[in-house]
Amino acid sequence: MIIPGADTQAFAAALAEETGERLGRVEYERFADGEHVVRVPEAVEGERAVVVASTVDSDAHVQLLQLQDAVRETGASDVVTVLPYMGYARQDEAFQPGEPVSSRAMARAISTGTDRVITVNPHEPSVCDFFDVPTTHVDAAGLLADPLPEDLEDPLFLSPDEGAIDLPITARDAYGEGETDFFEKERDYDSGDIEITPSDADVAGRDVVLVDDIIATGSTMSESVAVLAERDARRIFVTCVHPMLASNALTKLSAAGVDAVYGTDTLERAVSEVSAAPAVAAEL
Repeated sequence: MIIPGADTQAFAAALAEETGERLGRVEYERFADGEHVVRVPEAVEGERAVVVASTVDSDAHVQLLQLQDAVRETGASDVVTVLPYMGYARQDEAFQPGEPVSSRAMARAISTGTDRVITVNPHEPSVCDFFDVPTTHVDAAGLLADPLPEDLEDPLFLSPDEGAIDLPITARDAYGEGETDFFEKERDYDSGDIEITPSDADVAGRDVVLVDDIIATGSTMSESVAVLAERDARRIFVTCVHPMLASNALTKLSAAGVDAVYGTDTLERAVSEVSAAPAVAAEL
């Protein structure tokens, strides 16, 4: 049975359809004192329970732990936890003295209620090592080719930096044609300004697809879009696996000159044009 978290209901429904497994009904409640409680009315006696929850905030983390415990309580024989989006994954080290390794703390907590974990494009794949149970990550970047127009002109697929070049390569391969490149960032240490430029390829007159794992505030991505617009790119598309799009991120991107933004449903947003469920279903 597929058991959805409150913030991941569309993804869970898509996963149930992909796998042919039942979609369980869950009741979510919050008491007057702020505490959460979840209920899984239908017993999972002797079955595998797949708990699907993007940990978009601290409340989602609490609900996930409760869902894991609830399916155990109703008799699940095996618990698999799917984290379409793993919160705190970018806090993969102690950046200042006295700070926690937050992704490790979260991973350890999640591990206590599950037999296995699957996550999608964590910002740092090494966070999978923090879990105390078998953990795998799947790559949904290829699915970002699906919502792109079929008539891209001499397409160029770009990553925000060299370290993320695998993302545009995967998206380009899925699309079937085009070049790949990455942005280089140079900091002026006198002024503190950062100059963002494509490292090699000419963008004039071409359709450019920016590919990233997550867009949070949209600041760096909007700067990249503005550079491409200044260099006469024909059309500019922004794609990402995890469309966090916090605060006014979409406004920034639109103002910079983007033609469209596409993301998956690991975070359920208006731009979630494609489901990452097939990638998880294949791993299940």
